[in-house]
Amino acid sequence: MQTPQLKIFELRIKVFLYSSIPCGDALGVVGRFIDETLAKDPKYLEYHKQNTYKYTFGSLFPIEREHVYKKETVYQFTLRTCDFHLAEYLLKQLPQGNTEWMKGLVGEVRTIPERHIATLYSLTPVIVKSKEKGYWRDDLSLVDFERRLKENLIKKYNLLTGQKMDEDFELYTLLEFKNKCPVAMPYKGIRLLGDKIQLQIADNPQAQALARVAIAEGLCEMNARGAGFVSYHFS
Repeated sequence: MQTPQLKIFELRIKVFLYSSIPCGDALGVVGRFIDETLAKDPKYLEYHKQNTYKYTFGSLFPIEREHVYKKETVYQFTLRTCDFHLAEYLLKQLPQGNTEWMKGLVGEVRTIPERHIATLYSLTPVIVKSKEKGYWRDDLSLVDFERRLKENLIKKYNLLTGQKMDEDFELYTLLEFKNKCPVAMPYKGIRLLGDKIQLQIADNPQAQALARVAIAEGLCEMNARGAGFVSYHFS
């Protein structure tokens, strides 16, 4: 099967903190920083409101041992997208961003090389919401979780490429949960529960294509809020 290769733009943005931030709240603070940058332009404000796949981003780095990011300190966060024009806009505007929590300093961009992907591991919680209970383990099975994970990536792939992927293939050879208890992610005054996972990616074109989708757009749900952001190892 011929699978189109997505071009992935990775932005690394340095920011200066005005106030200390608990590590657990950093995703929300970074998310608001991105939101306010998008809101500066009517085109991207409308884009932000659309229910589609836009980007994925991670928390501040480096992580502090005390689990608090320190005021008057410089950190960095990473954002990825397949949208060239969005990447171009954010590379220019995020370093000029300014909120009550942080201000932008400088940004750089690179493209993720097209190489064989061996492993994906989530740096932020992977969110699979249950309609009945909220956290998937409360009323879904592991089989349901695996199905939702794969279906979500295929849906993203189909939308991003304009093609329809055959769903009959092996996505990974191993799925590991790295957390013993659910991992909380603050969102609009509540805490969504998710998991940290690691995937050994299968050696077939479809699996490799979906691994790139995961790198570009995140795993499962709430990616534009920072959930499901992954790191990766090439073979």
